[in-house]
Amino acid sequence: MLQPPFLNSRLTFRQALFRQDCLLCAAPSGAQMLCPACHASLPHIAHACPRCAAPSVGQVCGECLKHPPAFDRTRAALEYAFPTDKLIQALKYGGQLALAKLLGELLTEAVADQPRPETILPMPLHPARLKMRGFNQALEIAKVIAKQRNIPLAPGLAQRIADTTPQASLPIGARHTNVKGAFACNKDLRGQSIAVVDDVMTSGATLHELAKILKRAGAAQVDVWVVARAVTHH
Repeated sequence: MLQPPFLNSRLTFRQALFRQDCLLCAAPSGAQMLCPACHASLPHIAHACPRCAAPSVGQVCGECLKHPPAFDRTRAALEYAFPTDKLIQALKYGGQLALAKLLGELLTEAVADQPRPETILPMPLHPARLKMRGFNQALEIAKVIAKQRNIPLAPGLAQRIADTTPQASLPIGARHTNVKGAFACNKDLRGQSIAVVDDVMTSGATLHELAKILKRAGAAQVDVWVVARAVTHH
């Protein structure tokens, strides 16, 4: 199986910036990081629940009706499937920070029709996790959106106070318990609208917990903007 160029260690930030080659197929891509063909082939979500972005024909899904999340709306740019998953993993675990610009631009496109929040909050990382990784991928993605849509970015609006077990390593049923009490917010957010930016949404447990804390601090509206939504195919 051929490895996409962005996973090749020989692809440097300088190449991505100056050669203007598509990060997926290496074809000429002009001023963009993806060529038109690769951009069109990304796994877009055709119909999604407006509350949690799970597959649904334009209506709130049954799960959200039974167990409404603390956040009000979710917009996901793509499905968490190839090549989106590889792009995110290359940023998150491979430290290829140039990909934050691409992912941020894809998410900016996806939320272009969404109401403008007063503030963007990148999903906080616990200090121990931040020290280990060296950067917060949600912050790097959020910087792109904040700049392109001219929305204030407030990474200190909430803090992650518990260094929880990574959600991906846990069964779905254990994820809400794992993140319970993981966040804190000591700001007065009365009446504010906030968009929380993250790279991937799976069960939504972490985003629900963060939104719950923001609502307790007075936030009137909490929207979720994610690059990718994990989707279970039956």
